[in-house]
Amino acid sequence: MAKPRIVVFRMRELIYTAIFAVLAIILLILVFFMFRPKETKNRTKETSHAVSDASEETYFAGVYTTSLTLSNQAVDLEVTVDKNHINNIRLVNLGESVTTMFPLVEPALDELSRQICQKQSTDGITCSQENKYTSQILFQAIQNALAKARK
Repeated sequence: MAKPRIVVFRMRELIYTAIFAVLAIILLILVFFMFRPKETKNRTKETSHAVSDASEETYFAGVYTTSLTLSNQAVDLEVTVDKNHINNIRLVNLGESVTTMFPLVEPALDELSRQICQKQSTDGITCSQENKYTSQILFQAIQNALAKARK
């Protein structure tokens, strides 16, 4: 014959189980809201402003780099952009030997950076004749970095 079993629960165990169940539900809701697609939040707002947003935002905001090789040493050119503007252009990892071998790199980049940040475009940028080739190399690297940033 079947023996009936009696199970005894302590109140403390029931309370702990209920607290963990509530925390698990809260965690699941939080994960759901964190990882859901952002397009569903403002779909009606996006469809009404789709034409204006596409024309205003030119870049993905961030820092984009392109590597240059000058006298067998890698130099990184860093372009910082936000959604609509080119904010900063600078050289990173510029060693002492590179600045000694290529003294026109920094002045050429300063000139290009000033013009590009002022015009917010690479169209119509002019280079001085004394650092023409250095400017062309830097200009090409800037265009490569901006190509990565464009939408």
